[in-house]
Amino acid sequence: MTGGRATPLPSDTELLERLRSGDESAYALLLDAWSGKLMRVARYFVTTNDSARELVQETWLAVLRGITGFEGRSSLKTWVFRILVNAAKRRSAQESRTIPWSSVVQAEDAGPTIDPSRFRGPGDPYPGDWWAYPAAWPTPEQEAMAAEIRNQVASALTELPERQQIVLTLRDVEGHTSEEVCAILEISAANQRVLLHRARAAVRKRLEDYFAAASPAEDPDAVAP
Repeated sequence: MTGGRATPLPSDTELLERLRSGDESAYALLLDAWSGKLMRVARYFVTTNDSARELVQETWLAVLRGITGFEGRSSLKTWVFRILVNAAKRRSAQESRTIPWSSVVQAEDAGPTIDPSRFRGPGDPYPGDWWAYPAAWPTPEQEAMAAEIRNQVASALTELPERQQIVLTLRDVEGHTSEEVCAILEISAANQRVLLHRARAAVRKRLEDYFAAASPAEDPDAVAP
């Protein structure tokens, strides 16, 4: 890494060729690029950081063992994350932390869906984003405010059901597409949408509450009788 920016990865085709030939620098690139992301996802499945680190190590060992058999039916990144999630599911079952995906999906499907009008439309510069985020921070202390917003989002994430946390992290933090998330977690597109929308709605609500609480109180003398 240079200047705080990650080294861009080569294409999957080049990476696979290098990995299969035993190029250690290619493995180093992947370790630097994806280990932190894998760790964040693993942490949602298991109860300790040590267990999550073991899962990441197990994942990379599985990649080393299985790279020659990788058929390329998904992206390399999706395949690696799928290995992690499958290992994490086995580990979390041993830790008795989780319940089957099918049970959670049924619960998440209950109730109304999120109104699409609450998201930015296809003609917007940021389609799919929430309308709630302000165009500019309300005070001059922009950096302090940004840090507080990040804290609010992080706190809201910890309060989500585990599957919503994982889907939101994969989509909005790690940048996976909906198709990749479905492949990694072995869920349908509809279930992925429900989990994601409910997670985004919960985070949005936290931000709305935060901004409402942070707004100056209305002067009662200024309110018309």
